[in-house]
Amino acid sequence: MRADCRQEGRLQTLNNSYRLIMLQNLSWARSPSRLLMRSIHTMQGPDAKKRTPEELKRHQQELMAKSLPKKKALPGVKHVVLVASGKGGVGKSTTAVNLALAMTRMGPSLNVGLLDADIYGPSIPLMMNLEGRPDVSSNKKMVPLTNYGVKCMSMGFLVEPGQAVVWRGPMVMGATEKMIFQTDWQPLDYLVIDLPPGTGDIHLSIAQSLEVSGAVVVSTPQRVALADAQKGVTMFDKVNIPMLGLVENMNAFVCGGCGEVSHVFGHDGVTSLAHELQVPLLGSVPLDPRVMRACDEGKPLVISHPESLPAKTYLDIAQKVYEQSSTE
Repeated sequence: MRADCRQEGRLQTLNNSYRLIMLQNLSWARSPSRLLMRSIHTMQGPDAKKRTPEELKRHQQELMAKSLPKKKALPGVKHVVLVASGKGGVGKSTTAVNLALAMTRMGPSLNVGLLDADIYGPSIPLMMNLEGRPDVSSNKKMVPLTNYGVKCMSMGFLVEPGQAVVWRGPMVMGATEKMIFQTDWQPLDYLVIDLPPGTGDIHLSIAQSLEVSGAVVVSTPQRVALADAQKGVTMFDKVNIPMLGLVENMNAFVCGGCGEVSHVFGHDGVTSLAHELQVPLLGSVPLDPRVMRACDEGKPLVISHPESLPAKTYLDIAQKVYEQSSTE
């Protein structure tokens, strides 16, 4: 009798363990990144050879659409523009900040917001010369901090200076969603979102949950950055977000003394990539020490040196983004 009870107990333990494993596998299989991986593996199977590229792309889009969250529009926000880069250190945040400030000049009374979605390395507070905790509005939403006429929200406002954010993916995506949907943005004509480097869960989560007008990918001309920039463009194509274009950052350095032009990171790399991928080249920003100093001082170049060549380039990029996104 005692042996039978022990046997029954072992079976019950095995059944409970099996249920737990099945639930974990089911949760793993339903996550957005796993669905993307599954769709890619399906497209690379033996049946892929029988289909045209158009059929493969359509089939992948159908697979991606299954069991994914429904995209939501931000109340009171007309356009959302993503700024991304495949690799870190190419000037993505600098581009996002100056693009947001340049967008305010695209029309009379144009309202612009800037979201720092780089949870682990927020740069917007320093670049926009902002600090402090956001207030809470009467409708229980965070009130964005404002400077230079741009509404800003960042994880840097919510943690102590110098404190590292040591979170796993689900917590990071939860915090990102709260900053997007629990911030009192309205009314806004444009919300510029500064994404973290790479093509990870945050990018996929935003792409699948938020209605986006288009994306801008930033890269330097060097090959190691171009390889990752191409992956960024491919990612946005897979999640059906329009590519507004590429920005070539630090394309050349002009000596202030003799005027000699030096292509420190290579020459025409982003131009060639834009031609290859058939996406617009929005502009080429020169390597200028004033860009770095202006961001470190919390007074971006579009504000501090509006007549400089980099500032004029940012304004030209903003004009193209404004024209393209307005037609989407």
